[in-house]
Amino acid sequence: MNPQSFLDHNKETIIQTYQDLHKLAEPSWQEEKTAKYLRERLNDAEFEIKTYKNHFGFIAEIKGQNDTVVALRADMDALVQEVDGVVMANHSCGHDAHSTMVLYAALAISASGIKPKHTIRFIFQPAEEKGEGALQMMEDGALDNVISLFGVHLRPEREVPFQKASPVIIHGSAETIKGTIRGIQAHASRPQDGINAIEVASEIVNKLKQINLNTDIPHSVKMTQIQTENEASNTIPETVKFSLDVRAQTNDIMNQLNARTVEVFEETMIETKAKISWSMEEFVPAAVQNEQAIKITEKAILEIIGHENIVTECISNGGEDFHFYTNKYPQIAATMVGLGCGLTPGLHHPHMSFNLEALHYGAKILTQTVLLASEQ
Repeated sequence: MNPQSFLDHNKETIIQTYQDLHKLAEPSWQEEKTAKYLRERLNDAEFEIKTYKNHFGFIAEIKGQNDTVVALRADMDALVQEVDGVVMANHSCGHDAHSTMVLYAALAISASGIKPKHTIRFIFQPAEEKGEGALQMMEDGALDNVISLFGVHLRPEREVPFQKASPVIIHGSAETIKGTIRGIQAHASRPQDGINAIEVASEIVNKLKQINLNTDIPHSVKMTQIQTENEASNTIPETVKFSLDVRAQTNDIMNQLNARTVEVFEETMIETKAKISWSMEEFVPAAVQNEQAIKITEKAILEIIGHENIVTECISNGGEDFHFYTNKYPQIAATMVGLGCGLTPGLHHPHMSFNLEALHYGAKILTQTVLLASEQ
């Protein structure tokens, strides 16, 4: 049976697999049941599987005629968020769908008996939401010998409509900065004797809003969390902990924005005499487009759903740790499929939903993409 016929034959099973994975939602670095479920399906198809000691990520391969590798990656983790008043692991970013489609791409190619030119590797990655999983997979050798790399992400309806797909998602760079402000505590009746850490935080907010990089490229930096350790309302607070969310559509603009943010901290310390410490966390780089990978993916989309359903590019202000792979290995031809699926109201919304029909044509696009790449 050829791969596309296999996927047509298993259309309902694909949906059932997605529903199974959706119920197994697990946070970053805790994807034990999810990984076990996926491995069992691949073991049944007699895949070679490599697991790791310190996390639940794994790879599965179809051996080719040589050792160079075409890879297809899925992320497995769920968000932890409040859903109807209950904090829980919830697949509101579609990683259950990504894992389903990559699993069935693997099963379809295996069932066909095709002997590809290049080895085809299926990467099931943990901890994308933490921005750490790709780094760990690279450290463990998941990208060894890889020459081409493909991924997929569900897209909101406003970006890529249902039954359409894009051969590239142009993600921006994203980062979280965690910081602590230390002022001087004093009685609220004598504010002149202290340094109010909240007022220092407000000074930072005002300065961040004044950053101007003189560019049309989207970027932003804003304070998203603030917390004092002071329980008394009649005391000038000494300590404030804060978080900044930093976004930029290109890596160059992100570097400029980081530099200006550090300047804001330094200027504020001089002006207020407070002490500010900070660390940059949960960073992901922006996408860098690769024309070779985009052309392969575009051809696959054309062959599966037709030229009229190709969305040339999908621009997203969101971040994605997939781009760590090409940040470290720029020689790899890589891109992500942006899959139109009728997704509403948006990614990371606790009640995100999409049309499950997209799982079928999404799996077919991914299958065709890696088959085309494996013959390059």
